[in-house]
Amino acid sequence: MSNKYFFLLLLALLFQCRMSSQQTDHLHTNHLISENSPYLLQHAHNPVDWYPWSDEALALAAKEDKLLVISIGYAACHWCHVMEHESFEDDSVAMAMNSDFVSIKVDREERPDIDDVYMTACQLSSGRGCGWPLNAFALPDGRPVWAGTYFPKDQWMGILKQFRDLWQNDRQKLEDYADKLTSGIKSQDQIMVGAPTPFERSYVDTMAAGLQRSIDWDKGGRSGAPKFPMPVNFSYLLDHHVMTGDAKSLEAVNITLDEMGRGGIYDQLGGGFARYSVDDEWLVPHFEKMMYDNGQLMSLYSKAYQVTGKQAYRRVIAETTDWLAREMTNDVGGFYSSLDADSDGEEGKFYVWTWDELMQLVAPDDFDVFTKYYGCTQEGNWEHEKNILHMPIQREAFIQEEKISEGDLDEILSRNKEALFAYREKRIRPGLDDKILTSWNALMLRGLVDAYKALGEDRYLQMALKNAEFLRDNLLKEGNRLDRNYKDGTTKINAFLDDYTLLTSAYLALYEVTFDISWLNLAKSLTDYAIEHFYDDTNKLFNYTSDLDAPLVARKKEINDNVIPASNSSMARNLNYLAHYFSDDEYSRMSDRMIFNITEPIVQSGQTGYYANWALLYLEKLHSTYEVVIMGSDHAALRAELQKTYYPNTIYLGGETETFPLMESKLVEDRTMIYICQNRVCQFPVSNVADAREQIKYL
Repeated sequence: MSNKYFFLLLLALLFQCRMSSQQTDHLHTNHLISENSPYLLQHAHNPVDWYPWSDEALALAAKEDKLLVISIGYAACHWCHVMEHESFEDDSVAMAMNSDFVSIKVDREERPDIDDVYMTACQLSSGRGCGWPLNAFALPDGRPVWAGTYFPKDQWMGILKQFRDLWQNDRQKLEDYADKLTSGIKSQDQIMVGAPTPFERSYVDTMAAGLQRSIDWDKGGRSGAPKFPMPVNFSYLLDHHVMTGDAKSLEAVNITLDEMGRGGIYDQLGGGFARYSVDDEWLVPHFEKMMYDNGQLMSLYSKAYQVTGKQAYRRVIAETTDWLAREMTNDVGGFYSSLDADSDGEEGKFYVWTWDELMQLVAPDDFDVFTKYYGCTQEGNWEHEKNILHMPIQREAFIQEEKISEGDLDEILSRNKEALFAYREKRIRPGLDDKILTSWNALMLRGLVDAYKALGEDRYLQMALKNAEFLRDNLLKEGNRLDRNYKDGTTKINAFLDDYTLLTSAYLALYEVTFDISWLNLAKSLTDYAIEHFYDDTNKLFNYTSDLDAPLVARKKEINDNVIPASNSSMARNLNYLAHYFSDDEYSRMSDRMIFNITEPIVQSGQTGYYANWALLYLEKLHSTYEVVIMGSDHAALRAELQKTYYPNTIYLGGETETFPLMESKLVEDRTMIYICQNRVCQFPVSNVADAREQIKYL
């Protein structure tokens, strides 16, 4: 053998050994290894023999006569990581789970339908709210018998033994538990069909007053801790102010947005909001950043800027958009799901600062001003002598107190923030959940459109268009069916109702700033598909899952608005707007029937806010939607100027072609005219924005 061939053979053997070594780096590999959810892949090398939710797992439980352990979480969840490290990476725990149970891991963001069933079981069995990780025990057919949240290792081992013993010695007790819980889960969606009733002004004021009673008038948000942003609640209060003139509703919005924007929940260096604050002052965030929060907050801050003109809101919009473009967008315009709370095994480590670090990075002449402005101390404002950047003193008060000019302050902040940001970029980054979800992308798409309306910056519109095209080209399938998730070029989960409703809303908004009819037609097609596959004619509401999906133990409906608006309230609002665009009375009747079903819960909900998006629809029904038609060659400029002001409950349509019934006979040669209409009846046409504004009057 020549030296040349001997050398090539040696290289091949070395490569084979290296590959073999890489394949055996992990002691354990389970059935999650073929999934593409970042959360499931985090658990793919646990000694627990995890399965994804599948017919295979359920069939195995039935064949081996074992209970199911269904563990649900998401990639950015801190306590999910803790329980994995304490229990699911432990060989003794794995031995107990593998011998006596079939264990299933679920990414709640990919399968919110499964999460809803077992979260409801947890709430029914515990009598209180539950969080994640969510750990449920179920019969082999999937019916839950009990569910809880995070458990330390010793407690989890005790729970495993308890259910193993019950299954072996008192199976009938578990059957009884399953019957009761399943019945309770199904009863959650039993809503009586409401009778048509006149829309009453007092109801919208009652809802606003209930939300106002829940407000922390010093720090904003709901009173107490933890504090969640709850954008839909403040969207209702903002619209209530604009449409009724109620000053207290606007005050609640301003206090909340002011304090959040100055708080630690907002990333003062990099932009973007964390999911919630663990304290009652917005100081200490639960550091994970979620796309759904930031999309909705982009919309809310944009509308509030239109109403108030506050430059602090403009700053939040710009910085959050920078964060979105820099860290959360793929090459073709899709938006990633979340950033983890943890980095380098420690919650918040990426975002916080020691006093020594600040002394090294902040210019000496700027140090006192910078650290005081951002509330940093030598002792730290958080645990372990760490500092979370926030603004404890209002900007105007700080300028007066420090006797510093606004320009000098901005220079100090800018150059030192740049130094801190550059240093932070060298740290170990939080984990990125890079799956792309249709509904969450739709919320940010809508947020970018609202930012474009408010600020007129073309880059916001271009980001929105790129994302809209990405969703259309990758998530929309034949026959107007959507998929929910995208990762690494593949989609694999049939979409749920929120994917249809939130994307419809986003495409409607995109039409309003482009007058590109393809987005409006696509919004209509998605809605028609949802009516065909999700509508329950018995109670005139929509199921959360399509009739094409394999059934779970209950087919549920999403009614309550929460951190994201309920898919049913979103659908009802979309139907109301589509009825105006297409002059379709059946859309309007469907929307009316849905709000009649929910009117009583809206009024009774008080300060909970669980029907805030429904209440927005009630406002829109109480005061007929404005239909703004802009026809002529100068339509884009007039539209952009008019949309700088926030007009809730308003749709825009126009161009140079009479495409829809509302546009008929409105094109005037060599002139661009604005028509302000309600219920297809238009006021006298005008040719300038100032006159058009005079014709828009609310309650």
